[in-house]
Order: sequence, then C-alpha cells, then structure tokens
Amino acid sequence: MAKNFKDLSEREILALAISNEETDGRIYADFAGRLKSDYPATAQIFKEMEAEEDNHRRQLIEEYRRRFGEHIPLIRREDVRGFVSRKPVWLIQSLGIETVRRYAETMESKTQHFYERAAARVSDASTRKLLGDLAEAERSHVVRADELKKEHLTAQVKADEEKAHRRLFVLQIVQPGLEGLMDGSVSTLAPVFAAAFATHNSHATLLVGLAASVGAGISMGFAEAATDDGSLTGRGKPLLRGFVCGLMTTAGGIGHTLPYLIPDFRTATAIAVVIVAIELLLISWIRNRYMDTPFLRAAFQVIVGGVLVFLVGIWIGSS
Repeated sequence: MAKNFKDLSEREILALAISNEETDGRIYADFAGRLKSDYPATAQIFKEMEAEEDNHRRQLIEEYRRRFGEHIPLIRREDVRGFVSRKPVWLIQSLGIETVRRYAETMESKTQHFYERAAARVSDASTRKLLGDLAEAERSHVVRADELKKEHLTAQVKADEEKAHRRLFVLQIVQPGLEGLMDGSVSTLAPVFAAAFATHNSHATLLVGLAASVGAGISMGFAEAATDDGSLTGRGKPLLRGFVCGLMTTAGGIGHTLPYLIPDFRTATAIAVVIVAIELLLISWIRNRYMDTPFLRAAFQVIVGGVLVFLVGIWIGSS
C-alpha cells in the first residue's frame, strides 16, 4: 500500500529524495544514450544534466549518512501517494525530439513544485529546511538546463537536428504508412467494386471490402515487420513499422468500403467513388510533402494505377 507523504518520517523523506535523484539521473543517461547517434547536441545536454543529478545524489547521501547512518531504506516513487511519476522512456522518445526536450524540462519543475508544497506542510524545522534545499536544487536544475540549451543548441545545430528528425520520421513512420495506404487504397479497389457490380448488393460488398481490407492490413503489417529489423537501414523498430503499415493498409481499404453501409447500391457506389478520388489525392499529397515527388507526377502515377485497378474491378464484376 502506498503511503501518504505526510506520514513519512524525515529519514524516509531523505531516502525518497535520494531515490528520486537516482531515477532522474538514469532517465537522463538513457536519453543521452539513445539520442547520441541522431541528436548529438541534445544528447550532450542530457549527459551534463545526468552529471548534475549525480552530484545532488551524492550530496543527499552525505547528508543522510550524517543524520541516519549507512543503511538507506528502499523507497520508490510509486511507494508514496501523490509523488511525481515519470512515463516510460521508450514512450516519450517515440513522440519526437521536441517532446523529449519538453518532458525533461517539466521533470525538474514538477519535482521542485512537489518539494515546495511538501515543505509548506512540514512543521519540523530541519525537515522543512531539507525540503526547501531540494526545491532550490530543482530550481537550479531548470536554470542549468536552459544554460546548457543555449550553449549546445545553436541555430545550425537545431537545423541539423530538425533535418535528422524529419529523416527519421520519414523512414520510421511515413514510408511504412504510405506503403500501407497505397496498398490498401489501390489493391482493394478491384475486389470491392467487382463485388459491387457483380451483386448490386451493399451488404455483400461491405463484407468483401472489410475482409479484403483487414486481410491486407494483417498481411502488410507482418510483411513490413519481418522484412527489415532496422539495424542497418535506421528505419526503426520493426513492430512499430509493421503496426503503422498494417493500420494504414486497413484504413486505405475501409475508406471506400464503409459507404456500403448505405443500403442503396447506387448511392453507396457514388460515395465510394468520391472517397477513392480523395484517397488517391491524399496519397499524392503525402508523396509530394515527404518524398519530394512533384505533385502532378505523383498524382499521375497514383491516379493512373488506381483507375486501372478500378476499371478492372468493374469489368470483372460486370462480366
């Protein structure tokens, strides 16, 4: 059972502070290690912030030894109700470099705020001073982080890191997502419209479209995850790429399948054709935006292929 902060003894409060500094130091070290290859300047900032955390940890341990001896009880964040919590590092890093930077900034300010509120509720003078010192240490961390940012993140470095971030985003998210969207949007045209013109039945077409979309999504997802582990190409984690690719494949097929929820076959087909046109234009825009393909060329390539598959589906369904 988690304890309330107000129920902790001074010894437990100091042990909790030590545990807190150790955990934050490991988080910064993890950030630095993971960002070193693609964002070296930001990695250096986290390396120096780790050193700051380690210095405060040693000061806290010395204070603990002076007051309570050698044994430090194990008290973790989750053992104290209402204490600051941290999201998993892998979750934060998956959201992008700017999110990582902002998260690191809030780490210190949240801990500082907690210590300030805790100090206001403690009557013992020694403990109040301790909590005040910890709050001041966290405040100095925020200032130090700003100083390090100005020192390492020059305009040129920021520009280089933005280019690196865009490259990683394209490799790890856009490419598998675009591949899935193109496959889902184009490959399911033939079975959906073949079923539509063969049966003239919205419900039957809906079932065929759902089966084709979900099946294609599962197939593309597994194929993307299995073809490249990302260790040499830098395309990131295969499971993430497979999920993105599979999800976008399914979405691409379901887009022009859902209109067949409408019972009237002609109305559903007319809406599905409009959605197909929107899907193909969206694919063209993504290729232009992230792959540097001229929009007219991308639109021509995608629309010609899509129209051919569409006509094949109608021809087979009407035969």
